[in-house]
Amino acid sequence: MDGPPPRVRLTPIISKHAPPGTAAPGVPMSEPSADRPAEPAVPAAQRQPGKPSLFAHLLGFWHQQRGQARLLLGMCALFALIYFLPLGQPRFENAVLEGLRLTQWYAREHVILCLLPAFVIAGALAVYISQGAVMRHLGPSAPKPVAFGVASLSGTLLAVCSCTVLPLFGGIYRRGAGLGPAITFLYAGPAINVMAIVVTAKVLGAELGIARAVGAILFSVLIGAIMQLLYRREESARAASSKRGFASDDDGHPLGGVVALFGLMIGILVFANWAQADSAAWMAVHAWKWPITALLAALLGLLLVRRWQWAPGPLLVLAALVGLAALLRPQWPELAMLIGIGGLMLQASRENAAGQEWVAQSWGFTRQIVPLLLGGVLIAGLLLGRPGHEGLIPSHWVAWAVGDNSLASTLIAAVLGAFMYFSTLTEVPIVEGLLGAGMGKGPALALLLAGPALSIPNMLVIRTVLGTQKTLVYCLLVVAMATLTGYFYGQLF
Repeated sequence: MDGPPPRVRLTPIISKHAPPGTAAPGVPMSEPSADRPAEPAVPAAQRQPGKPSLFAHLLGFWHQQRGQARLLLGMCALFALIYFLPLGQPRFENAVLEGLRLTQWYAREHVILCLLPAFVIAGALAVYISQGAVMRHLGPSAPKPVAFGVASLSGTLLAVCSCTVLPLFGGIYRRGAGLGPAITFLYAGPAINVMAIVVTAKVLGAELGIARAVGAILFSVLIGAIMQLLYRREESARAASSKRGFASDDDGHPLGGVVALFGLMIGILVFANWAQADSAAWMAVHAWKWPITALLAALLGLLLVRRWQWAPGPLLVLAALVGLAALLRPQWPELAMLIGIGGLMLQASRENAAGQEWVAQSWGFTRQIVPLLLGGVLIAGLLLGRPGHEGLIPSHWVAWAVGDNSLASTLIAAVLGAFMYFSTLTEVPIVEGLLGAGMGKGPALALLLAGPALSIPNMLVIRTVLGTQKTLVYCLLVVAMATLTGYFYGQLF
């Protein structure tokens, strides 16, 4: 039994699961014999594809899971922002405080007295102004002199800031106004402010005041006409669609009652926000602003009872509550205004279907606009600070950049004006301070033409109404025309 073990010959076994034409690993395939023909090759289309590249994989993930990808990017951006916050840097911390202070000031001075009445008016526009009336006077097919004339005059009479005009602009545009007249109204509201022009002439000089007035009036019509021309096909389709959807112009509301309703509400908005100014006649009205506002509110309640058959009892209770708040806390007019608007909307929701729609439309504008405005004001304060205070961008940089009448300085002034937020009449002392620091007259006019009409919060809200492309075109038109006008003015004067 001694000696080497017998040799065993091993035969390679091909798995029954292996594809045809393959052999076990490490064993070469045998040549096809005459008795057994060769196996056909596997087509390339049936072969298992290789792994995609990393870029293709990421691109496929973006297309298939776009919502999740955006959420992931947003979370990463927020994490990076928090991670790299320059806490401990005096300029950054001061800029954050400036942003919060500007937002607080805006909330106290503008939201209750300016925005809430504007939301109520915008909601009423969607209910009590017929689609046919808007289309006839402001629609894309309306006579252009009538449409642009009504839009510019309506905006001028309001004399509000660039944010307060937004719900009114959204109301008339969604009700059927053409893009051109709506844009004219949007620019004219804050830009063609009679008192602001008078104060400009008195403080900054008659030449600058006249140039601002002429430029603002021409801008409002010209920018609206250009926007109407650029989007004429889209506007024609929109007008045809509106006519099909709203063939009837009879909404059941008496014309005299509608005119009185909006006249009283706009009067309340204007007189409640009547600002101080260096004018004896203007200050005489300012001394009586709250009695005039109270009288207009009383007439509004009487109109609702007489023309729209509202129950008088709840309105009398509301009037008593508003009067009590005004007597007990005269230093807080916002409290009386808040009670009045809240009570009016509550009563409207109880009266009839039109009142309920009024509340729903007003709430829709409020929900859409207020978060964007507050966020935009916070960003503006963070970057540029309040007037007379520093933000992230040093003020001496601004004074240096707009220190002459060159085209570059004028463009910078127009861009800065477009991003800053100006409440009514505050642009005049700001420009006065910049002129004292060496600002040229051309950049000053550019800032006066672009600043009141645009701001960061204003742009954010316009985008939700018009879309990104139209908003960019509108902003570029305002900045470009303000720049060119300011440059030629600076060269001439």
